[in-house]
Amino acid sequence: MADTIAAATVSLFLKPSTRHSQLFLTLTTSLPVLRFNSLKNPKFRPLVVSSSMSIESAAAPQETSSKSSSFLDHREGSRFLHFVKYHGLGNDFIVFDNRDSSEPKIRPEQAVKLCDRNFGIGADGVIFALPGVNGTDYTMRIFNSDGSEPEMCGNGVRCFARFIAELENFHGKRQSFTVHTGAGLIVPEIQEDGQVKVDMGEPVLKAANVPTTLASNKNDAVVKSELVVDGVTWNVTCVSMGNPHCVTFGTKGGEDLQVDALNLAQIGPKFEHHDVFPARTNTEFVQVYTPSHLKMRVWERGAGATLACGTGACATVIAAVLEGRAGRNCTVDLPGGPLEIEWREEDNHVYMTGPAEVVFYGSVRL
Repeated sequence: MADTIAAATVSLFLKPSTRHSQLFLTLTTSLPVLRFNSLKNPKFRPLVVSSSMSIESAAAPQETSSKSSSFLDHREGSRFLHFVKYHGLGNDFIVFDNRDSSEPKIRPEQAVKLCDRNFGIGADGVIFALPGVNGTDYTMRIFNSDGSEPEMCGNGVRCFARFIAELENFHGKRQSFTVHTGAGLIVPEIQEDGQVKVDMGEPVLKAANVPTTLASNKNDAVVKSELVVDGVTWNVTCVSMGNPHCVTFGTKGGEDLQVDALNLAQIGPKFEHHDVFPARTNTEFVQVYTPSHLKMRVWERGAGATLACGTGACATVIAAVLEGRAGRNCTVDLPGGPLEIEWREEDNHVYMTGPAEVVFYGSVRL
């Protein structure tokens, strides 16, 4: 496999409710060539932009069969890998069908290049659908945009579930399956309306297992504990959803957070790399509207400021319950949209419900 990504071919399919069209983008070592092909009008004559920037008319393409319009009908060659780009509330991922191998088809350093929003496809991470292990149906692995590998990703697992639903033709059907992750067993369920409900399992609250070196102050947990970051004392609660989270509702003695006023790029990395978090941490800054309505901004470990974080929304509700700020059923507003989070008392499991949408289908040449 080559060390660099030489080119990419990207196809954009719009939903049938708007217009059936494709966008083919071929990146070469010189200037890009753009070809636009309307599936609704197969006699559409595309414009080809050459490296000299002159415009010429290409021959009309042949009738496109409905069968060839799906990436699932294509076969990977030795030089190309097909992918689908998804987003969950703006948290976006490049997803590969990797079910024929237990090892990811690309390396972390290649994932970094693919995630680059100027020189690659652009994403917060790369997800691989691998064969299941230990009796599970599938395995999910993910590389962050910095090449690190997190244990889990809440928005990513919803995108993963929608990808599996397409591969297995679950459309319009209520289906659930088991997924092995670095955080353990995850069970997503495709809803009839296309939303994905995920049993995220039980939260981990024991300080040493989050992990954090902050002293526990409530049944081995760190709840509303003081943490000094860049000379400012914050009140924080630490939770693991298979990956570490530090949740804060504000500074000691300060007013409640107004999260839109935060300079996330400045403060986020100082939480992520604080020495009390030996595995680094995701950080959620939370504003309480009502006991069932929270607003959150997130600095993700390995990805920075993102539009949404599913595990972070789960950790936020857990922290709000532990601090007596909210109930066990909450709507959590993220920059990309809302998630519904429930922390059930009867089984101690956390359930997350939200969307996952296709952005486009494509192929990348390695």
